[in-house]
Amino acid sequence: MSDAVFLGVDVGTGSARAGLFDAQGQMLAVAKRDIRMWRDSTDFAEQSSDDIWQAICAATQEAVENAGIDPTRVAGIGFDATCSLVVLGQNGEPLSISPSGDAARNIIVWMDHRALDQARRINATGHDVLRYVGGIISPEMETPKLLWLKENMPQTYDAAWQFFDLADYLSWRATGDTARSTCTVTCKWTYLAHEGRWDPDYFRTIGLGDLADEDFRRIGERIVAPGTPLGRGLTAEAAAELGLNEGTPVAAGLIDAHAGGIGTVGAEGRPESNLAYVFGTSSCTMTTTAQPAFVPGVWGPYYQAMIPDMWLNEGGQSAAGAAIDQLLHFHPAAPEATEAARSAGMPLPVWLAEQATASLGSLSDAVTLAGKLIVVPEFLGNRAPFADPDARAIISGLGMERDISSLVALYIAGICGVGYGLRQIIETQDREGVTVDRVVISGGAGSLPLIRQLLADATGKPVISVEAEEPVLAGSAILGAVAAEAYPSMADAMRNMSRKSAEFRPESDAAARHDDRYRVFCALQDAAKLS
Repeated sequence: MSDAVFLGVDVGTGSARAGLFDAQGQMLAVAKRDIRMWRDSTDFAEQSSDDIWQAICAATQEAVENAGIDPTRVAGIGFDATCSLVVLGQNGEPLSISPSGDAARNIIVWMDHRALDQARRINATGHDVLRYVGGIISPEMETPKLLWLKENMPQTYDAAWQFFDLADYLSWRATGDTARSTCTVTCKWTYLAHEGRWDPDYFRTIGLGDLADEDFRRIGERIVAPGTPLGRGLTAEAAAELGLNEGTPVAAGLIDAHAGGIGTVGAEGRPESNLAYVFGTSSCTMTTTAQPAFVPGVWGPYYQAMIPDMWLNEGGQSAAGAAIDQLLHFHPAAPEATEAARSAGMPLPVWLAEQATASLGSLSDAVTLAGKLIVVPEFLGNRAPFADPDARAIISGLGMERDISSLVALYIAGICGVGYGLRQIIETQDREGVTVDRVVISGGAGSLPLIRQLLADATGKPVISVEAEEPVLAGSAILGAVAAEAYPSMADAMRNMSRKSAEFRPESDAAARHDDRYRVFCALQDAAKLS
């Protein structure tokens, strides 16, 4: 299989991407298609499974063309996606989950918070299952969303043939196999992978007893580890749509952040010593342990949700890259800076980073630009370590400045705020015995050297980047390699397809400044809880 190529497909919040990798993890080509999202109100976010599949097919065909390879060389396929809820009718057709009634809208996106009340009621039960989601379930998870559907759109709920996590929908669409990945159902659906079962009492207690009564037929009867080959590979229909060979092995998939973990944590040291940090629209932290660790406010422990035979703890923030975008657009100079960035052919955050670094002696000096500005960037609540969906952003230290330099200062303060949220998670886990030596980063919002250095300084941990240009796609390609039996295990595939690229070490001169700012950050959070 020396000339084998592996396809990784990543479906994020705003786009679908297809990447082709060789057996050493070198990316040969990548292609992207935007996907649509409807936001009719603040708490609602909806997508279309047909739209996403069509985007995947177009991106895959373009990636193969860009790589200049014979499609028969694609030997395995892995999918990752956001943890969004897909609802299908009896013949696999989309069923509307939208108050609009639009049949195309059959996905409740991960960031949708319509199920806040349902999540609160589930948490009030104090059920033992909640121990495995950090003690508090999030409205971003699937059982609150299922309960919302049952209570608010009973016709859709009753007519549903299958409720899929998006990654599992994609593997079903490719193979016809309804098996679920332990990653998706353990992390977002309360499946107890360490016991190999759903808990019927939990579903009956929260008001979804019908799912237990039907032996969980609609949410997953067969659960398999990520990387497990599904069905007989690509169906003839899916192969024709993707432009690939019928029968190509397809792996059980991963949540997108977890694919970033697979694509990074094997690059340096032992996976258990690394914290995988995916910094995209949202952020996700993932740590692995040999034994289960219960960390209040941090999701998990989840068995075999990322690395086979290991436990996973997962944290992060609901808004990270999205929080920086929101923060910047509050500023009066944002239109002027956006136009300047467009003229320079850069996204606004990249242009601001260039402005910030132009006059610095070192990247660590950037924190001085923030002055007294402190940002707690919790625009969509606190995912970890407080599991508080009602938390909101705080900006302290604003003056009357309206120029570009003050916008740069706000940008730097926002990145530092993301770093302090990461530090909080690391410290919370450390108190429960989950210690890490370094942060291994992936995700487009964290790709700049300035950001990586600020995160290292803010957390006091080295930040490692990997050679893979697209670590999340590389993680999904690793799944494809495992399904194709190119490597005997996930661990072997990770070691061979992921390598360290650069290391950003915390600078001691910046430590005291960040310690002071971190104390204020925590004090602002505490003050907001009292109001």
